This record gives sequence, structure tokens and C-alpha cells, in this order.
Amino acid sequence: MRSRSVLALTVAATAALLLAGCTSSSESDPTATTANNGGLCAAAADSGPVSESVTVEGEFGEIPTASFSTPIAVDALQRTVAITGDGTALTDGAYVSYALTVFDGDTGAQVDAAGYDAAEPLAPIPVAAGTGIDEFFGCATVGSRIVLAVPGQGETAAQVYVLDVLEVTPADQWCQVVDPDTAMPTVTFDENGAPTIAIPDSGPPSGVVVDVLTEGDGAVVEPGDSVTVNYTGVKWSDGTVFDSSWEKGSPATFQTTQVVSGFQRALEGQKVGSTVLVSMSPLCGYGEASVTNTSALAGETLVFVVEIISSQPAAG
Repeated sequence: MRSRSVLALTVAATAALLLAGCTSSSESDPTATTANNGGLCAAAADSGPVSESVTVEGEFGEIPTASFSTPIAVDALQRTVAITGDGTALTDGAYVSYALTVFDGDTGAQVDAAGYDAAEPLAPIPVAAGTGIDEFFGCATVGSRIVLAVPGQGETAAQVYVLDVLEVTPADQWCQVVDPDTAMPTVTFDENGAPTIAIPDSGPPSGVVVDVLTEGDGAVVEPGDSVTVNYTGVKWSDGTVFDSSWEKGSPATFQTTQVVSGFQRALEGQKVGSTVLVSMSPLCGYGEASVTNTSALAGETLVFVVEIISSQPAAG
């Protein structure tokens, strides 16, 4: 079982992927990411005497050792960059691949390590301003090693994290649309225009696949635009409908930057009046299932039919 510390990063990242109350109280609403707010560098936790006192040994990308005076006492997160990498820097909304080793603040003993084995990587997570995960990573560069002194929580003692930043994928390069590598669902519409989505017998496609069913003649949806849409979503695994604005009786309105990556890719670049079909793998939707991500949609490939009703340019 993963310790609280490894889970803490996953929980913060999951918060950036799950519903933030944008348009609906439904857990399955596609409006599921936090809007970009900037300021990752400023959001990083300050260095402090405890994090600065930790001596870390071992090669970057391999499980390190850490020595420090125990027990540690820390009231707020402290963050010290032990190694400054020369790779790509994190920007708001970018996805980071990382490895993490955790040490008990009372005894100094290692209690967990994850992400170092290429065969068992930790899932990349989004680092968005205002989600809490920004305090851990800030605007770190690939190749950086970060030491964190983390306050205790409940009966769990304070801990020391050693965090290696392995890879960064900018937000605009994450979950790009690709050609299908398997059969796509078929769609039929009733007399009211509501879709029925039929899942093929084949396995789901990889990544994000978008098929324009009907092309509109309105304005092109740009990143950050506020859109009003009708949508129906089904799970590839069993074809069941998990959410539908058509069934609710009213369309949804949100910014394109406030939805999961796969849904965002289905909207931006399309014309108002279009109806599109999109399939998205778990990492481009609600994430992989884990002990911290227990959403009913975690680990699911999702399929949406989206009717783009209107679009308003982003403010500014």
C-alpha cells in the first residue's frame, strides 16, 4: 500500500481532474479541470531550515537515501531544490512524470518509493496553479530533484519527500488528437436530436480520437472560449450512459479550459453548429483508477457526442 505521502501528490493531481462544480453537481460532468491561473513559480512552497538540512545521496532517477536530524518539526510545507535540472520547465497545466521517495520524519526510515521503475511508472499528473500540487512542483525543470518537508497529518508523523522531475509535457501537447487504431462507435439520433452511441466489439482506441459527424458553419471555438453544448457520454467498457445534457433537459455552459483534456480537444478548433464524436483514454479523461481516484469513471475510456450550440470568446 502506498503511504500518505505518495497519495498526497495523487490526491492533489486528481483534484485538478475531477469536477470543480463548473456546471453540474454530477460526478461525471465533463467540466472537470481547474482553470489555468498562472503563477507556478510563485506558488512553490518556500525553502526552510528543515528541508535545507536534509542531505540526499544517490543518482537522479534512482531511489536515493536521505539523512536528517530526527524527529523533524514542521508546521508548513518547506521546499528546497537540491538539484536544478536543465530540461523543460513546468508551465501551468503541464503534465509531469515524476519519481518519489518518502522518509518518516520521526525515525528517518524510508517508508515508500515509486516511479523509478520504467515498467511501473507513476501516472503523469497535471500541475495547475491553485490546486495544491503547484506548491510541491512550482515551475521546476526536468532533471530537478526537490526536497520537501511535509507537516504531519492526524496520527501520521511529518515526512520528508525526495521528488525527481522526470519529464514534462506542456498542456497544449498533452492528449493530442490522433487517428483511430481500431473501430469507432456508431451514432444514431432520435427525432429530438438526442444521440444513441453503440460501442463496437473491438477494444478502445488509444489517446483522443475525434470524428466530426456534422460540420457547422459558425465561429471556430478557440482555447478558453465559453461554449454552450449538449452532450451524451458513455463508457466504452459497457456502453452505459453516465451523463447526458439531453436527458437533463438543458445544455451546459463552460470554458474549454475547464474540462478534461479529451473533451477540450473535441471542442477547440471546431465550428459552432458542429456535432462531434470523441473517444478518450483514461489519462485524457478522469484518470486511472487508484486508491485515491475512486471516481466511477476512473480507468474508463469515455465516448461523448457533443453538439456545439454557441461560443463566446475568452475575456481579455
